[in-house]
Order: sequence, then C-alpha cells, then structure tokens
Amino acid sequence: PASTHASLPCMSHGSPVGLGRTRLVGRFDMDWGVLVRTIRLDIEYDGTDFCGWARQPRLPSIEGALEEVLGRILQQKITLSVAGRTDSGVHARGQVASFRIAAGGVNGPGDSKDAAIDLGKAAIDSGYAAISRGKAGIDTVKLRRSANQLLPPAIVVSAINEAEPGFDARYSAVARSYSYSVLSRAWPSPFRGRFVYYYPGKLDRKLLDRSAESILGSHNFKAFTPTVTEHTSFERTITRSKWAAEGDLLVYHITAFGFLRNMVRVLVGTMLEIGRGYRPPADLTALFAGAGRPEAGETAPPQGLCLEKVVYERSG
Repeated sequence: PASTHASLPCMSHGSPVGLGRTRLVGRFDMDWGVLVRTIRLDIEYDGTDFCGWARQPRLPSIEGALEEVLGRILQQKITLSVAGRTDSGVHARGQVASFRIAAGGVNGPGDSKDAAIDLGKAAIDSGYAAISRGKAGIDTVKLRRSANQLLPPAIVVSAINEAEPGFDARYSAVARSYSYSVLSRAWPSPFRGRFVYYYPGKLDRKLLDRSAESILGSHNFKAFTPTVTEHTSFERTITRSKWAAEGDLLVYHITAFGFLRNMVRVLVGTMLEIGRGYRPPADLTALFAGAGRPEAGETAPPQGLCLEKVVYERSG
C-alpha cells in the first residue's frame, strides 16, 4: 500500500474527476459561511498491511489513503470522521466515514466566502448543490468509481451518498457490530490466514456460550483494555454477545454502542482460555468488578477481528 500511495497520479486542475449534478441535501453553516453538504462513505478493507485506521507518520493507514485519494479527486483537503477507529491488522466489511464539503468547492472557510454564499443561494433556488466552483455537483457514482480506481486494492468504497444535514459517521452512530473468527481445527489455512485466528486447541463450545452470555448487559470493562489508556469511563453496554459455528469457523459476534481499545480481542482471548479449561467461566464476572488488565486473558491477534456493521437511527 505504501508504494501504491506514492504512485498515485496527480490530477489536473481542470474539472475534478467524478463530478456531476445531484439533489441538494445541504445546509448553510454559520461557522463556515457557506452552504455545507455532508458526504457518507461505506467502506470495506483488508487491514493486514495497514497501521490501522488512523494516520501515523510514514506508515500506511486507511484514513490516510482515503483522504489523499478523495482530496486529489475533489481538489481540496478532506478530513474524515469515522465510526470505528480500527487497529493495525483489523478488517472492516461495514465501516462508515463522512466528511463535510462546502458548495463553493472549499472544504472549510476560504478566500471565496462571498462567491460561495452566492453559489449557495443559487443552489437552493435551483434545487441542486454545486461543488466545483459552481460548475458541477458531486456525482456520487462517478466519485466512487474514481476513488476505487486510485485506492490500494485492499480498500474499497462500496457506496457514497449525500447524508442528511448534521450527520456524522462517528457521533450519529447508535451501535457498532464486530465479529471475531477463529479457525478451530487441526491444520491452518493458507487462504484464510489473513482473516482468521488459527487456534488448533480443542474448545468446549458450552463454556464459550456461557461466557458470551455473561458478557451481555452493562459492565466495567477496565480489565479488557490496555492499562495505559485515554479512556476515563470503562462501562459499556453489550446488546449482542454470541458464538456461532460457521463451517469450520467459530465466530464471535458482539454489538454495543461503543467499545474500549482492544476490548473485543481481550474478551475473545479470555473466552478462549475458558473454552480450553484454563480458567472457570466465573472469572468473567469477577473481572467485571473493575479488575486490572493483567487479570484478564491474552489479547487475541488482530486478523480475526472485523467491523461488520454500524447502525444509525434511520438505517435500522
């Protein structure tokens, strides 16, 4: 991915790629002084070769690749908000990001506020929001196609849509669902190794199910996140926690409004120790009493974890 980023062709400074007309769902922003529109991206990625979602100096990231490509296409600086800041090696089938863009072609306050305001008024009158200096609006189908042509193959934008005013991929989310896939058999897979945790040890499914059930509800998950953390509150409410057999895979499904860093992976690591008989199921209840990180199980490796879905109030 790093070499792919470096080899992206420069765009000309004529009409941006992927632009056309689309219905207005914007609003006039008093801080920016322009008509502002919010764009939603639905994204899938194989996180194996990335340092995670968030930008890091001199390292390939999902955020960095997307912002670079979108910025080149739209010829302006793009800043993404994201539903789930996945860690290095973690994947996504249902990631959601969003960005705000001014109708005047400026992503934020600029030198052409008066022109942008005039453009915003004209856009409201005509029922369309323009993006390229008043010449065109975003054609989301073409924008998606252009983005996928320039992004590394491991990152795919599955949909681009204009969102309702005020939508934010992170703050508008009401639930996030993850899966963790364990290959539970005697031999590994050369084809699925990037996406599953190979675990040859025999697991007691009943113990796994009991453990998953005890995770439901509101608990203190301090034991399931690194000791050095930016979190100040450790209580989270889990609305789904279930193991399922999917062929030769054991897949753990979990849903909550939000998660602590590494929380799902430490939960899985702890449950696998219970499933192997290394610790009793009652340990989970004790850990929820505010125990420290060393008392919980190992952190399961990142490749088995995948962000499956982000739920918003209007998305069901």
